[in-house]
Amino acid sequence: MHPRSSSRHVVALVGVSLILAACSRDISSLDLAPFPSEPDVFGDGYAAGVSFQAFAGSKVDAVAIDPSIKFRGTSSLKITIPSVGDPTGSYAGGAFVSNVARDLSSYDALTFYARASRSATLDVSGFANDNTGESRFTAQRAGVPLTTSWQKVVIPLPLAGKLVEERGMFFFAEGPENGVGYDLWIDEIRFETLGTIRNTRPAIASATLSDEVGGTVNVTGTTVTFDVDGRDVLVEAAANYFTFVSSNAAVAAVTPTGAISVVGPGSATVSATLGTTPAVGAVTINALSPPTTAAPTPTRVAADVVSLFSNAYTNVPVDRWSTDWDMADVSDVLIAGNATKKYTKLSFAGIEFISRTVNATAMTHLHLNVFLRNTATFRVKLVNFGANGVFGGGDDSEHEVSVSSGLTANAWSTVEIPLSSFTGLNARGNLAQMIITSSSSTLYLDNVYFYKAPPPPVSVPTTAAPTPTRPASSVISLFSDAYTNVPVSTWSAPWDDADFEDVRIAGNNVKKYTNFTFAGIEFTAPTINATAMTGFHVDFWTPDATALPATFKIKLVDFRSEEHT
Repeated sequence: MHPRSSSRHVVALVGVSLILAACSRDISSLDLAPFPSEPDVFGDGYAAGVSFQAFAGSKVDAVAIDPSIKFRGTSSLKITIPSVGDPTGSYAGGAFVSNVARDLSSYDALTFYARASRSATLDVSGFANDNTGESRFTAQRAGVPLTTSWQKVVIPLPLAGKLVEERGMFFFAEGPENGVGYDLWIDEIRFETLGTIRNTRPAIASATLSDEVGGTVNVTGTTVTFDVDGRDVLVEAAANYFTFVSSNAAVAAVTPTGAISVVGPGSATVSATLGTTPAVGAVTINALSPPTTAAPTPTRVAADVVSLFSNAYTNVPVDRWSTDWDMADVSDVLIAGNATKKYTKLSFAGIEFISRTVNATAMTHLHLNVFLRNTATFRVKLVNFGANGVFGGGDDSEHEVSVSSGLTANAWSTVEIPLSSFTGLNARGNLAQMIITSSSSTLYLDNVYFYKAPPPPVSVPTTAAPTPTRPASSVISLFSDAYTNVPVSTWSAPWDDADFEDVRIAGNNVKKYTNFTFAGIEFTAPTINATAMTGFHVDFWTPDATALPATFKIKLVDFRSEEHT
């Protein structure tokens, strides 16, 4: 019985398979269902499928639905802008994201109504930011003025045809103004076809950039200006809206995102269009040869140096010259026989020496030699891991210094940064990271070391002190070539804090004090009777600063009366 029952089950299953096979259709030729073109983002509440996602660092409870104040309907969005020092966040910002992508190509603007509890300026508002970090068609207005009355804000779509599959419906970011927060209300966020947006004027930032083959630079400043009801509105638009063209693809190849790769020697110009409208501005690329001379050879004494990378010194261990979290590629190259670090595709590079942190407590400066193609931006950050020597634990500190002088494009530059400039470091005993940031996407680095600057040479007087002219009969002299001196027991007492020696300057006898804090001069055998005297005279010379708050004090002690300073 069991075998026959099992056979019937098999036959039944095969029959089902045949029926399903007979009913199947070839769907490869069918068009995909279009994405919905729903225009609403927020009315009296969030539109279906839309949610708010706060940006990192934003006040977490900044956004709420407010039924008491609204432009129309029953409620609006109330956004609480925090004041400086608010523990819940330093600003308010986030994205309104749809869980289903929308086709926004039939609209020409995002609009919303806004008012504030006081006059203010909304830093950023826009659309096509889906809070993934991979948004391609972000567009935004900056500096929208706000008043205590409702007003309509219009953000034109740079090129609507690009927004056929978009999840980023709206985003904003705003911080305290003059350190003080306020309340902001937004209502009726939606996409519209206004039909009143005219005179589209796209632009890219003009620049002449130099880099060598293998380097990458980016088109920046991609904007579109529109006439909205007779008033110009500037929209900062992602480079993906534009179409870029290189005048010489053998020199410069450009991607849809505006990244220009230098692929060969020569010059090329990159221009752009927004749809069929030419953009104002162009980027000229000049391909350069790599440096042919090495960085200057350091001459500082090795005992005063802690070196991370240099042929001139023994280097301490460095774990990585480009971390996995940075935006750079690094390679080791030889320039005129000298080992050099070459960075390409650089925005910022992380250098780590965590396995053995560096104690630079006794050092005074950081030294680097850099070869830059673009000197607009160069910054150095140091990170100290604190007394425990590991990341975290509440004792880490960091500070970044911007280098604004002494840089030369297409040549080696010497950078000397006093460690005192890194004011945010709570200590320098466990330095573990260095981050370099540059506008030059190709950068050569050599001779990276901390050093202790020797103390400046002590200057000495070359002329003698002025010769006194007072008559000897009105003087009691302790020390002077111009008079007969009374006996002095000691010019540096055992209890003072100074070193003393007799020297001659321009043939004149002089007392020289070094390591000086205070010096005790004693004339106890015999003591001096200055009852008939009216003043005290001394000539002194010092290489140290004597301006306030520096002080020079003289104390006289009478063994039978009060002392006086």
